[in-house]
Amino acid sequence: MQFCIRKFVEEDRSEILSMMKVFYSSDAVFTNGSDEIFECDFNACVGNSPFVEGYVLTDNGKILGYAMLAKSFSTEFGKPCIWLEDLYLKPEFRGKGIIPKVIKYFEDNYKDCVLRLEVEDENSHAVHVYEKAGFSRLPYVEMKKDV
Repeated sequence: MQFCIRKFVEEDRSEILSMMKVFYSSDAVFTNGSDEIFECDFNACVGNSPFVEGYVLTDNGKILGYAMLAKSFSTEFGKPCIWLEDLYLKPEFRGKGIIPKVIKYFEDNYKDCVLRLEVEDENSHAVHVYEKAGFSRLPYVEMKKDV
């Protein structure tokens, strides 16, 4: 295996957008997203946005999945916060130890930050993988309002 993590490039657009549609229509995600949102997300990742980064997970050049990070500052923890917004692997590559490598990559590249993510309680396998990687549950509800 020649596992590699690299940033999104324009040539990834079609495959990444396809994976986003699958991910956001799955039980792993609370919302369904839309083609418009997926395009905006991808464009921000390949553009100059200081808030989001997109990563492609590959093996010998073959795309296995993708990840997207959002950057902020956590006043709760007093340091930069990296949100692991999306982490998707194609079904045939799950259970092969890839997710721990991805998390380790972000830990190594974002020192002295808080890594955060959201996961549906029903996604027990993902919860187990994240807990095994050192993530712990936070005891509150997240809320949002579109303005």
